[in-house]
Amino acid sequence: MSTRALHIEVVSDLTTEGFLAALKRFVGRRGLVSKIYSDNATNFVGSQTELEKLATLFSEEQHTKRVDEFCRTKGIEWSFIPPRSPHFGGIWEAGVKSVKFHLKRIVGSRSLTFEELTTTVVQIEAQLNSRPLTQCSDDPNDLTAISPAHFLIGREMQCIPEPSYLNLRESALSRWQLVQAMQQQFWKRWTSEYLPELQNRQKWFKVTQIRIGALVLIVDPNAPPMQWQLARIIALHPGRDNVIRVVTLKTPKGECKRAVTEICLLPLDKDLVE
Repeated sequence: MSTRALHIEVVSDLTTEGFLAALKRFVGRRGLVSKIYSDNATNFVGSQTELEKLATLFSEEQHTKRVDEFCRTKGIEWSFIPPRSPHFGGIWEAGVKSVKFHLKRIVGSRSLTFEELTTTVVQIEAQLNSRPLTQCSDDPNDLTAISPAHFLIGREMQCIPEPSYLNLRESALSRWQLVQAMQQQFWKRWTSEYLPELQNRQKWFKVTQIRIGALVLIVDPNAPPMQWQLARIIALHPGRDNVIRVVTLKTPKGECKRAVTEICLLPLDKDLVE
């Protein structure tokens, strides 16, 4: 099973020292790993200037020696995917691509300090790692789900509650409020892409897989960051054609009815595997 958990590090420069510092922060926060896969340097050639610099760094003999020495002392095996084969990194590229796409648009032409950018990307990392993957148990009273965060920290992600800054003029915001507004913008943009993706995937599965007892996600475009509305299906309401279009849900606040177009089956639900 692939959880596609993300860890994002901000580096101050494209040097060997900056790279090793980021790797040490990763090991310090996540623990030692046995194997690391990364893009081959030739995959960066011809891309943006920053990636060309990164490709140059990876090809430097001194850099390679220092990284190899660090990995050898820690028992880490470093593997590069084949040259000119970015599809080999598809498992991690999907999440990274989504982060880069939306991050560029929420930051725009703003100049952020190292602390502001780090705070923003760590909050974004938490948002992606909070997404529900599958139910914790078959207990009909259990409305909790396993997320990538459970594999990283052993529990679900939590965030400090903040008021919404989305409808306020940027000129009226402090720098801290601007950072919060950007991560709120990211959440809104990313979920507006992620939830329809889950619903489109759902269309390929049989209607019978929408079953009583299934843990589902209620689609709410106005939900604040990391607030996933989970519910259990307790009743099905087929139409005259015997197609299920409405379900009754059990939520933490009580029961409610929703159209099947307003719910999502969790991505790793075992019942989706045929």
